[in-house]
Amino acid sequence: MPRPRVPMRKIRDVIRLALGEGLSLRQVGLSLELPFTTVGDHVRRAIAAGLSWPLPEGLSDHDLEQLLFPPPAPSNVARPMPDFAYVHRELRRKGVTLELLWLEYREAHPDGYGYSQFAKLYKAFRGQVDVVMRQQHRAGEKLFVDFPGMRIPIHDRRSGEVVLHAELFVAVAGASSYLYAEALPSQELMHWVAAHVHAFEAMGGCHEIVVCDNLRSGVTRPHRYEPDVNATYQEMAAHYGVAVIPTRAYKPPLSG
Repeated sequence: MPRPRVPMRKIRDVIRLALGEGLSLRQVGLSLELPFTTVGDHVRRAIAAGLSWPLPEGLSDHDLEQLLFPPPAPSNVARPMPDFAYVHRELRRKGVTLELLWLEYREAHPDGYGYSQFAKLYKAFRGQVDVVMRQQHRAGEKLFVDFPGMRIPIHDRRSGEVVLHAELFVAVAGASSYLYAEALPSQELMHWVAAHVHAFEAMGGCHEIVVCDNLRSGVTRPHRYEPDVNATYQEMAAHYGVAVIPTRAYKPPLSG
């Protein structure tokens, strides 16, 4: 039987703080110096086992471990198959991740697949439905930059309250997929340009072309064929000897 990575003493504290005192997963994680995802896993296991706080009197660590980490189901027992069509649709929504959808699946099916197998099965499903256009990237040619996804909540270390929402800047080399990421206070021009400089420094050089999305800090007027690049952004690119090519707008411009 696999042993839990977290000491049973801390697991008892997780159950006490989450189910007994009603603290959030993030607050419990900060208090016990555990990732909130680990805290969430132990809390879900406790609820699935029908536990609450206080724990039953005389419940030993061994018995608690048996309840939280039961032996895996025999391999000949069919596990419920996830609805990957639903998973595929939900992943298009902002802020939805494969891990969140797996947690939903496990809440409905506690005896279902683990995350690694869930992800492997979804990858196989996606390969059957996605139309993929493969692109060949030459080393040093293109650097793709953007603010992807949702803003990142920054929590106070003591109270656990959200004090700031940061923007995540990401730069990815086309040929190697080498990634640079930096959390920024906002998408303002000064932060956008500074993040490029930091990315160039971290990568030890500049690509020939920087491909950006049509955000306001980079492009003043989106256009399918002739977009206008922000003047300050263009000056930065000229200083480093790189060309800026925004991605095409989603819709062609309306004729006058």
